This record gives sequence, C-alpha cells and structure tokens, in this order.
Amino acid sequence: MVKSTVENLNPTRVKLTVEVSSEELEPKIQAAYKSIAEQVQIPGFRKGKVPAPIIDQRVGRGYVLQTAINDGLNEFYQQGLAETEISPLSRPEVEVTEIPDEKTDEGVLKFSGELDVKPEVELPDYSGLEIEVEARAADDAAVQEQLDELRGRYGTLKEVERPAAKDDFVTIDLVATIDGEEVDNASGLSYQVGAGTMLEGIDEALEGLSAGEDAAFETTLSGGDRSGEAASVKVTLQAVKERELPEADDEFAQMASEFDTIDELKADLASKAEENLVTEQGVEARDKALEKLMSMVEVPVPDSVVESQVEQHFSQGEHAEGDDHDTSGHREEIAEQTREAFRNEVVLDLVAEKEEVEVDQSELIEYIVSTAGQYGMEPNQFAQMLDQAGQVPMVMGEVRRRKALAKVLEQATVKDSDGQEVDLSSFVTPQGEDDAEQAEEPAEEQAAEQVEGETAEESSEEK
Repeated sequence: MVKSTVENLNPTRVKLTVEVSSEELEPKIQAAYKSIAEQVQIPGFRKGKVPAPIIDQRVGRGYVLQTAINDGLNEFYQQGLAETEISPLSRPEVEVTEIPDEKTDEGVLKFSGELDVKPEVELPDYSGLEIEVEARAADDAAVQEQLDELRGRYGTLKEVERPAAKDDFVTIDLVATIDGEEVDNASGLSYQVGAGTMLEGIDEALEGLSAGEDAAFETTLSGGDRSGEAASVKVTLQAVKERELPEADDEFAQMASEFDTIDELKADLASKAEENLVTEQGVEARDKALEKLMSMVEVPVPDSVVESQVEQHFSQGEHAEGDDHDTSGHREEIAEQTREAFRNEVVLDLVAEKEEVEVDQSELIEYIVSTAGQYGMEPNQFAQMLDQAGQVPMVMGEVRRRKALAKVLEQATVKDSDGQEVDLSSFVTPQGEDDAEQAEEPAEEQAAEQVEGETAEESSEEK
C-alpha cells in the first residue's frame, strides 16, 4: 500500500500527499517497458521483444519512468483516498514533487494535490423539536370543495353574454409588439381567467371584458425568439363561457364514482379530506422540522461545489449564452439554492447514519413511480433513464435522506396554531409491505428490473 498523509487547509479543503516506494512502482515500470516495446521499432528486434536495456539506451530510462508514473498516478491517488478514507468533492490538480533516481532507482514517487471534501459536522440533538403547524379542519366546507372539484370534471361549458370574470373560460386572440413592431400573434386560444398560466397581466386585462372588446397590457414574453423581453400585448376577447356543474345527487354519484348514493360519496370524500389534512400538515411540519434542524448547525460549503452547479445550470439549453436570465442576480439565486441543498444533504446524511436508515428496493421503486409522472414518463422509461445515466445511487441517497427527515419529524412534538397536538404517525410511517405489494403494477415490475442490478451493486459497496 502507498503511504498517505492529509493536511487540513480549511473545514472543506485538504491537501493529500501520497508516497509510493520504488518497490510499489516497479510493476508499473515493467508495464511501461512492455508498452514501449510494442511501440518502438528497433532493427534486429521483433516488435514487443525489445529488451529493457535497449529501450533505456534508445528512448531513455527517464522516459520509461515518466510513462510508469503517468500510467499509475490515478491508481496511486485512489489508493491514497482509500487509505485516508477521504470522500472527494472535487478532483485535484496533482503535483509530482519527487521521483526515484532514474540511474539508481533509489528514492520514492511523491505527489500531492488539494481537494474539496465534505466538512466534519457535529450533529445536534434533534429529539423533541417543537413544531407548530397551521390549524386545519376537514369540515363540511372541505368536503364541499372536493365535491365541487369532482363535479367540475363532469361539467359542461356554456357560452354567456356578460363580461368575463374569474374562473370563466374565454376564447381570445393575442398580438404582441415591441417598439411598435409585431413580434408574435395567436388566434382562438382557450384560457381560464385567473389560472395564471399565460402572460403576466392577462388576467387583470380580461376581467370585465365582453365579447368583441379588447384591452392592452405590458408584460414580459415567456416564449418564442423574444422570450424575456418586455412587450405590449393586445388581447381581444371572442367569447365567454362558464362551467355548468351537474347536480350533486345519486345519479351523479353513480356516474362519477363507485357509490350508489350521494351520501356514500360524501362520506368517502370526508375520509379523503381527513387524509389530505394529515398530508398537508405533515408536509408543513416536515419543512419546518428541516428548517429548525438546519438552524441548529453550521455547515461550511466548498466554493467549487457551488461554482460547478451554477455553471452546469447555465450551460443547459434554456440558459444559453446571451439569455437575459443569465444575470448576476439569477446566478446568486442558483448559488444560494446549491448551498442550501448541500447543507441539507450533509446533515441528513448524518441523521441517516445515526438512525441506521436503509433503503430497500420497494421504496426505491415507489419513489421512481411517483417521480416519473412529474416528468411525463412511464416508470420503466424513467428507471431506464436513471440507470443509463448512472443516477440510481443518487436517487437512493435522496430517498434515504427523506427517510432520515421523517425520523426527525417522528421524534418532534407537533401542535397546531390552536395548541392542539397533531398526530402525524400515518404521515411519517413508511407504507407497509403488503400495501406496497398490492400497489405494484407491471410498469413498476419493469422499473424494478432496471434498478435491481444497481441496488445490488450499491448494497455491495456499502458492505
């Protein structure tokens, strides 16, 4: 084994020095002789059969030694990392400071490099954190809201002759101009007033307009060749429609659900409202638990981690060179998000180690299935993408940190703003194995096949 030493330069940066004896370097020297023998052509010797003394004479012992060092440097560096148990966050610029004497072979190979590492952080006592969440109630209003949402799915649109109001559905034409020059236009667009999914300022412009009327507003374009530029937009309203909801009766219950009566449907919606209540309070409590935990500990962040993430963000297609979004303010926003994510990872990884948190394959599959939908992908397709990109270990780390945060929340005291204790046991307790098995679909089974090898490899590495 090589001899390695570590010098701490600051909480996130070290200098690793590796010393390789001439005996340890010898196999690399012999491999260098063999490699060079395959490359050189010397009269009287077959290719690959040139003796070492002839190679020394023709190309020089120094060249052989340098070849051996270049070929073995990464391997010796990895040995140094393993010996010192360093987990690097960056790759160093290695400087060779000493090599064996090329005539006598006496001396050692010695090199060093500075690299960023995860900081050593003392985990605070997080048991019994006091957390307050907003008081919520799964009352009749909550049930009615869910019922109206369900009725909305079966509603029909009816054209009306009145000014447009919030939640109305309208048909509109748009013309965008910059400095009097038309840069974009669209006709017959459908839009729900107040949805906030189109141009900023359009909702205010539409409210109060009747069919045939128009209005102008200033906005920032969010698509096309002039995306990000300020423009004047003229919106012309062609038609106003309102949604007519079906009557909430037994006939509707039979059409929209597996229940025969509206009372049965409402009872089911009340049960779901209770579940939603726990989820909403659980998410709020989880976020506040993380915020409190992070306020109890200082975690220094290496500059290289921030710089690489910022550059990666702005090198993507939507942030190409010249994009107005690539500003100093936006860069600092991404930098701060990176710092926060790094700090969270460091602390939650420590919690996971303390709580001995493990991730099994069913939990990984559950995460893949739930996340795939956010990207509009099938679970097996998403799993394939993760596998091909080598991202399965990263995903396992994310799931492990989520479970670690659940452990913190499990030990917290949670009350609502009315002072009532909140039971979040169903939120923090992982899904039971029986439920998980029942939830599995063929697509999930295919996803399992994609990640099975990676999880096995990850488990082997941990051992």
